[in-house]
Amino acid sequence: MSRKYFNDSFDRISEEKRNRILSIAVSEFANRGFTSANTNTIAQKAGISVGSLYKYFETKEDFFLTAVHHGVSQLEKALESVLLEKVDFFGKIEKILRIIQIHSRENQDIIRLYNEMTSESNSELINRLSSELESISAKCYTQIIDLAKEEGIIPVDTNSSIHAFLLDNIFMSLQFSYATEYYKERMKIYLGEDVFERDEDVIIGVMQFIRRAFGGGI
Repeated sequence: MSRKYFNDSFDRISEEKRNRILSIAVSEFANRGFTSANTNTIAQKAGISVGSLYKYFETKEDFFLTAVHHGVSQLEKALESVLLEKVDFFGKIEKILRIIQIHSRENQDIIRLYNEMTSESNSELINRLSSELESISAKCYTQIIDLAKEEGIIPVDTNSSIHAFLLDNIFMSLQFSYATEYYKERMKIYLGEDVFERDEDVIIGVMQFIRRAFGGGI
């Protein structure tokens, strides 16, 4: 997180307590949305007073931003570890796809929260989030595409920025497809009712598409 949206008092409580508060917040915001989420309910479930909650966060917006960062950062850490592995460009992409399948199922509230964020009507809130969260992915994916061009794995005339944008769209769509009801149904319409029992088929198909999109053959 390039900046923090909580007061120093939140840093001073135990890690277990911080994680408990944020996990409950992620669930509440994911399932009820920013506007309808109730901070009183979150505080009660976390076993703290509302007064304490607002000692940690100046506003509901700051609380929401902190919860989003907490959730998304968990996936980012998993993806960052893949990018450091000694495998080629397409090997890294395949590992990311496999992480998305596992992580999205195990952390559905986090993905639903991310989906909620993208549909939020509060433009000021979205501007604060997107400039930080998306710039991290944009830089990361552009760098690995540039490296793949230098190594001769993909054509040198590949437009790194556009391909990074489209690659991230694929990743985002898959995350939503394994975690949110609308996208799950949408995926079944395209790929069949048993698609969630055919993870390997999905990986093979997506990798074939990506290889061809990046000029990497089949």
